[in-house]
Amino acid sequence: MLNTINIEFMNLIERPTLEFLSDLKKNNYRDWFRKNRKRYEEARSDFESFVQSLINEISAFDPILKGLEAKSCTYRINRDIRFSSDKTLYKTHLGAFIVRGGKNNGDRFAGYYIHVEPGSKSMTAGGAYMPPAQWLSAIRGKIDEEGDRLANIIHEREFVRLFGEVEGEKLKSAPKGYPKDHRYIEYLKLKSLLVSKLYSDREVTGKEWFSKVLEACRVMKPLNDFLNDY
Repeated sequence: MLNTINIEFMNLIERPTLEFLSDLKKNNYRDWFRKNRKRYEEARSDFESFVQSLINEISAFDPILKGLEAKSCTYRINRDIRFSSDKTLYKTHLGAFIVRGGKNNGDRFAGYYIHVEPGSKSMTAGGAYMPPAQWLSAIRGKIDEEGDRLANIIHEREFVRLFGEVEGEKLKSAPKGYPKDHRYIEYLKLKSLLVSKLYSDREVTGKEWFSKVLEACRVMKPLNDFLNDY
């Protein structure tokens, strides 16, 4: 466990951040958002400070992230509604993907996703979400060659305690080129390899959440390393 963090030197998620997101969910239209722009900016600043502190700590065990800035990892609150039937203007959560090179590399590398949303929907997540064909093919090749390594990672006690099991949409049958009776066929059928941990609102605004999120990131790192080793 990561028990050496000094609470005085880390940023916490403040209650007004969750209150703003909760109010936004009830008033998701442009005029209300404009009138509450200052509240949004304060919530965004609060979240970005949390993410930057997290990056700084994760870098101790994942050095490739050293120098990464929160602004390159956090997502805009405006939704892209151009091709969606849902015309809601704003997201009702704050999210960041901490990954080498920033969030735009999310289709190339596994990383650490942080999500703050009222209603006990906040989470820490990681792994590979719908990786493009070339990356997915490489992951399957890795599973074929080193399935034991993956199994050891995801069956490790702390991993199971925090995340349960690896999740993701699956093919109905074996992917092309792999036998149906492959020892690790259930892993090979996955189209995403994801893990996640949910938190209550009380946890999110509590003094221990930073440590909990950091610990979750440390435990998921071996899975990310496996997925990035191609």
